[in-house]
Amino acid sequence: MASRLTAAHLAWFVFILGGGWILLLNKKRILPLCKPPVTNLSVSVENLCTIIWTWNPPEGASPNCSLWYFSHFGDKQDKKIAPETRRSKEVPLNERICLQVGSQCSTNESEKPSILVEKCISPPEGDPESAVTELQCVWHNLSYMKCSWLPGKNTSPDTNYTLYYWHSSLGNILQCKNIYREGQHIGCSFDLTKVKDSSFEQHSVQIMVKDNAGKIRPSFNIVPLTSHVKPDPPHIKNLFFQNGGLYVQWENPQNFISRCLSYEVEVNNSQTETHVFSVEEARCQNSEFERNEEDTICFMVPGVLPDTFNTVRIRVKTNKLCYEDDKLWSNWSQAMSIGEKPNPTFYITMLLIIPVVVAGAIIVLLLYLKRLKIIIFPPIPDPGKIFKEMFGDQNDDTLQWKKYDIYEKQTKEETDSVVLIENLKKASQ
Repeated sequence: MASRLTAAHLAWFVFILGGGWILLLNKKRILPLCKPPVTNLSVSVENLCTIIWTWNPPEGASPNCSLWYFSHFGDKQDKKIAPETRRSKEVPLNERICLQVGSQCSTNESEKPSILVEKCISPPEGDPESAVTELQCVWHNLSYMKCSWLPGKNTSPDTNYTLYYWHSSLGNILQCKNIYREGQHIGCSFDLTKVKDSSFEQHSVQIMVKDNAGKIRPSFNIVPLTSHVKPDPPHIKNLFFQNGGLYVQWENPQNFISRCLSYEVEVNNSQTETHVFSVEEARCQNSEFERNEEDTICFMVPGVLPDTFNTVRIRVKTNKLCYEDDKLWSNWSQAMSIGEKPNPTFYITMLLIIPVVVAGAIIVLLLYLKRLKIIIFPPIPDPGKIFKEMFGDQNDDTLQWKKYDIYEKQTKEETDSVVLIENLKKASQ
């Protein structure tokens, strides 16, 4: 019995001792099971479309807890775990956007954070039907940006619009001055020059359009500088025939390098045939062309004969190697021609001769067809006409003979009378 009590006491002693160590470890090293939420979560807007959320650390957090903050936007998008007590996002303020924040003591995503605290920002006040629609911007040749939009449904035709813009290279928000109208669209353009040797293209341009009187709801847009880029047309420098091909040399538009562009070469010959060649990498070596020029591109068009008249033009667009967008083609370049130009006098003469020849051929064909018809289908005689000719002609001939006999008889009688008189005169003498 004593041994049993001793063993039970020993087991109880070990259990109490182990529990004390566990409690001690929980107090000093193990993270608290219930984490307090963050405090003073607030939201503000900087520039035009930069939303900033800030908060304070949770109250009553253990000093042994290295605080990290778990945050995400509505529908659990863009999850992030970071030690900073702020988070920002560039987003158009056309819709309501919310951020939820919670605290935790590690970067492990599987760890359950504290109760999430939410803070939202709503779009500007105003009738949503009054806001402009189809707000789009294009960066032309990395030199200027051109934005256009359509008026909202519930707006007055005489509404005066104003466009504001901001990007990282600007200190303040600027107003666009060059407002214009193109049909139903309204637009504005402003200078936006590429900054060399910097991360300028990794940023965006924030856009806001509203009216001067404040009667319409403002509309926002964010334009990444790696998309919506439209180059200027290239400049064709030289055309040359050699080795059964047509060599084309052109100059890239300003502010672009060859590896960031794709090309299309259009060749239209004197036979009114048009061929378009897609060019991703245009390089050729030829002594007739200038060499070692970074912005000068060369391409050989195969199968073009030198005895034909050819007209060449080129257009370019950005590619996915340098930009996100590869859909905006430049306008076509000015055309350049090479080869023997056809004589227009020959074509004019042919245009005049061909109608005459065709008309003569039609007349001859009609006459031939009429003759052929007579041969194949001869006309059937009319019996009435035949009998009329037979009997009608005989009656006429009989009358003529009768008249002739009477005349001859009278003439003979007159002659006999004259002869008789002459004989009587001779007898009396």
